[in-house]
Amino acid sequence: MRRTTVVFALVVSLVAVACSKKDGAKEGSGNQTSVRVAAASDLAKAFNEVGAAFAKKTGITPSFDFGSSGLFAKQIEQGAPFYLYAAANKSFVDQVVKSGKCDASTAQLYSRGRLVMWGKNGTPMKIEELADPKYKRIGIANPEHAPYGKAAVESMQKAGIYDQVKDRLVLAENVLAAATYAKEGSVDVSFFALSLAIANNTESYVQIAPDLHTPLEQTMVVCGKGAEADAARELAGFIVGDEGRAIMEKYGFSTTGVASQPK
Repeated sequence: MRRTTVVFALVVSLVAVACSKKDGAKEGSGNQTSVRVAAASDLAKAFNEVGAAFAKKTGITPSFDFGSSGLFAKQIEQGAPFYLYAAANKSFVDQVVKSGKCDASTAQLYSRGRLVMWGKNGTPMKIEELADPKYKRIGIANPEHAPYGKAAVESMQKAGIYDQVKDRLVLAENVLAAATYAKEGSVDVSFFALSLAIANNTESYVQIAPDLHTPLEQTMVVCGKGAEADAARELAGFIVGDEGRAIMEKYGFSTTGVASQPK
């Protein structure tokens, strides 16, 4: 009799453990622990810090891919599984919204970027000085798909020097690569984001007057559906919240006029 009781108790215990594991697995599957993000390369340092703070607060870890805003837009249109898209301008966000891949109601400004120029062996004090033939190689992000590259071209055009320097331009895939060209000395001077100059402790850079180019109104939007899209909305809210904006401003982004509530 005692043996039967012991065996029965053991069976009940094992069944309880199995049910507990099953219930636990079901509960865990509903908890989103990561979110995939496509972000403009000027955000590399700032967003890594934002992501760490967000993960600490929520338990959701952003997985960032940094690159050209325009190339990401094409990838998202083709079905790339990104759930938050943070571009360096508004027009590429408009593009993915039009494609139906992203939710128009979630599109919002999260910062304004700033353009600088810098050379490892000396930086001209004014953009007009780039017309001097001594600046043989001038780095910019590819203006076809990189907003900072387009801003650089517009700035040179408005300054009246573009025709003189266009044959000396060295195109980088994105603004982070343009900054790297300058850091390595493979170009004499390069145009890139203020955020990258600050992140790399770059000294003696020259800010480009913002009225020389279309404003870099950096805009983000949530894409896709389901739990990961919900996590993307939460991350977007954190970016425009007090803690996120403080980090962005530390890296030279302007958050003036950015709504503090997510869409």
